[in-house]
Formats: sequence, C-alpha cells, structure tokens
Amino acid sequence: MTLESTQTPDQVRAAIAEAVSSGAPIVELVDEKGATVLVPTAALGYVEIGSPEKSRVGFGTTH
Repeated sequence: MTLESTQTPDQVRAAIAEAVSSGAPIVELVDEKGATVLVPTAALGYVEIGSPEKSRVGFGTTH
C-alpha cells in the first residue's frame, strides 16, 4: 500500500509507533486529500517512510 500524505514523516512514524506499541488494532493516517485511512496493525510487515518530495520546477523553450 502506498499513501501520500501531508503529514510529516515524523508524524507518520509517531502514529505508527504509538499504535503498534500500545497494541491498538488499527493505525489511523490521513492522505493528501484529507481522507482517513485505517490500517490494521496486525497487517503491518514493515513501513517505509519516504522524505517529502521537493516541488519540481520545469523549464520550457519556445521556438
């Protein structure tokens, strides 16, 4: 599962760590559109948290 979120990597890490360490049955995350995503903690094999992507800047030319 891939989730793009406006939450910082630290916020995602904290939410997952808290859910797993407390034995919560789910971890609740928010995607970039503001929708809540519920993930069963028992289904987590591993979590890869990427760094925020920088805005891309493009340059075009006209002929």
